[in-house]
Order: sequence, then C-alpha cells, then structure tokens
Amino acid sequence: MKILSKIHGLLARLGHILQSPVLLVIRLYWGWSFIQTGKGKLQHLDKVTDYFASLHIPAPHINAMMAASTEVTCGLLLMLGLFSRFATGALICVMCVAYATAEHDALVGIFKDPDKFTGADPFLFLYASVIVFCFGAGKIALDRFVFKDEPV
Repeated sequence: MKILSKIHGLLARLGHILQSPVLLVIRLYWGWSFIQTGKGKLQHLDKVTDYFASLHIPAPHINAMMAASTEVTCGLLLMLGLFSRFATGALICVMCVAYATAEHDALVGIFKDPDKFTGADPFLFLYASVIVFCFGAGKIALDRFVFKDEPV
C-alpha cells in the first residue's frame, strides 16, 4: 500500500505541474477555433442568417451577428486567458443554443445515443469551454494579474 501512496503522490505532483500548460493549450487551440468559426459566420452572414431562419431562431440576423461576435470576442479572451470565466460562460450559452437548435436530435438523444451527442459539432467547443470555466485559465493567463487575490 505504501508504494501505491508514493506513486499516487508522484502522479498528483505531475498532474499539478501539467495543469497550467494543459489549460494554456486548451485555451489557445479552442480560443483560435472559436475565433475562426465566428469570423466565418461574419464573412457569410447572409447564409448564416438563412440557416438560423430555417431553424426557426427568432430575429435570425441579429442572433447570427450576436453568436458570431460572441465567438470572436470570447475566443480572443479565451486565448489571452482574460476574463476567462465570463468568456467561457458566454461561449457555453452559445453552444447550448447550438445544441438546442441545430443539434436538437443529438441533445434529446443524449442517453439513448451518446455517440450522436458527442459527435455533434458543438460538443468539443462546449467541452473545452466547460473545462476552462470549471478550472480557470491556469497560471499562464492574464486573469492571474487581473484577479490577484482569487485563484484562477
């Protein structure tokens, strides 16, 4: 049992050391992905508006602009690790709306067909956002300097 405790202690220290670099990689990759997705929506706003209208989203043009702007702005904040929980909270909302509208079948079948849920386009975006929301931006982030007295 003593050897298991030592191994566990080593693994816990390793996990602690890797926490901030892993959060940084998640933030950089998914922040950039959000920026690219939002930018694509803004560049093809008419098509996105038509798509939103086909999903019966009210005020499709305004909602398309809001979703795209949120993805670009909050994606940048996510990359910087600045106001990370605010940014990921907004991104989580956008991804939940994406599930509720564009991926409704995957959402309602989450327990019957989990592969459909996890294979849907918003899943990894939502997953990355939830990770940063729950664990913070890590030590390699601007939040560390903005919120000096709070854990990030």
